[in-house]
Amino acid sequence: MNVTFDPDKISSEQILDIFFTLHDPTQLNRQGADVGDQYRSAMFYSSESQKQVFTDAVERAKEIWGSNIVTEVTPLAENFEAEDYHQDYFEKNPNQGYCLAVVAPKVSKVRAKFTSLLR
Repeated sequence: MNVTFDPDKISSEQILDIFFTLHDPTQLNRQGADVGDQYRSAMFYSSESQKQVFTDAVERAKEIWGSNIVTEVTPLAENFEAEDYHQDYFEKNPNQGYCLAVVAPKVSKVRAKFTSLLR
């Protein structure tokens, strides 16, 4: 996933804190019932300054999750855009089973915990 944002409205640090709130960064190659390396916790950087921001975020996350964080901080090699049917999937398919069971609770959590950052 590529995240585009306006740094005058939200910082990269805030986005990364949300990232670490919405998933379990201590699970290796899985998130809940979804298993495989495609479900790993990872951040892909494109510059040394971005790498440092990501590394700092991992350190902040350790204050919440402990030292067992398995999130990878890795150089970005290639970035492929998802197929059209995956673009805005939750918005287009809010009643789909996975969206109801997995995505909707995460969206609710963001809305509850990060209200001040939402427009």
